[in-house]
Amino acid sequence: MAIEKYDEAGMRILITNDDGINAPGLEVLGEIAGVLAGPDGEVWTVAPAFEQSGVAHRISYTHPLMIAELAPRRFAVEGAPADCVLAGLHNILPHPPDLILSGVNRGNNAAENTLYSGTVGACIEAALQGYRSIALSQFYGPNNRDLAEPFESSSRWGVDVINRLLAADLWGSDPYSLFYNVNFPPCSAEATRGVQVTTQGRRAGVNFHTEPYTAPSGRRFIWITGGGQHVETAPGTDNQANLEHYISVTPMRCDLTAYDTLASLKEALE
Repeated sequence: MAIEKYDEAGMRILITNDDGINAPGLEVLGEIAGVLAGPDGEVWTVAPAFEQSGVAHRISYTHPLMIAELAPRRFAVEGAPADCVLAGLHNILPHPPDLILSGVNRGNNAAENTLYSGTVGACIEAALQGYRSIALSQFYGPNNRDLAEPFESSSRWGVDVINRLLAADLWGSDPYSLFYNVNFPPCSAEATRGVQVTTQGRRAGVNFHTEPYTAPSGRRFIWITGGGQHVETAPGTDNQANLEHYISVTPMRCDLTAYDTLASLKEALE
């Protein structure tokens, strides 16, 4: 079913993130959603009470979640981004949203980061619940991290990209419905070169590691550390497009089946 352009009634949009309810990127997303919803629309914010970066599609299945109403249509949930989507859809919003947006994340969710991202995890849950969803992340780098507004590219181009996705209306009817992962490049809005439709990349040799730490009490701890984010990836992939100052748009599904291996595996095992 096509997304309508709600010129009269407005659009109802649910927004969330993984950086937490007070994150500057969520404020940017609220502004983007406000423009998309229009003066007669509604923007509902349901976001984690505390930062939840790296939790992927985690849900708090074994303990209850506290929900705090901070302002009209603005709620903090003591849980993960996917929890926030569930809370918004089934407990907070009086009517279903027309669109669910997650972000704008501080840092990229391209390449292998996609698999760890709570920002993307929120959209996975939204897609599983049958709702149109888009994840938005702002790549950081030397060309934008010291700007007065590091989110300049996403702030300037976010509405345009989302409107294009809504107009294209390519959500499909697969049981695992599409969602979109959008990454804005590590540069100014003016230097942003346009949009590229991409596949998910892989930064060669970039993996998480651990850094040991011993407290004064003698107790052992570890910090989880990441790798370089500005490593080039294959042409046509999200990370490479971002490094070349393009906005990457990657269509995704929750189906993890390796279809290219099925025939060979059947021949080997059956």
